[in-house]
Amino acid sequence: MTQIIYSSRQFNQDASGAKKAAEEGPVIITDRGRPAHVLLTFEAYKKLTGARLKIVDLLAMPGSENVEFEIPPRVGDPARAADLG
Repeated sequence: MTQIIYSSRQFNQDASGAKKAAEEGPVIITDRGRPAHVLLTFEAYKKLTGARLKIVDLLAMPGSENVEFEIPPRVGDPARAADLG
């Protein structure tokens, strides 16, 4: 994996270039010569964090409007008086 380094100034002047470079691997952004930030693609971030999609994310995906759901049966009133005896 290629390691690409941008100074803060370079990043500010060429953010689109940094985003393109992030397709190849992490882009380290330095501040006064020291690593300060890392730019990753979202896919790389998800792999790194092990993030799982939530149902809200899945429903927001294109084509999800065609998904059919079965409505589950209603459960009666689950609340009942406490037995304190």
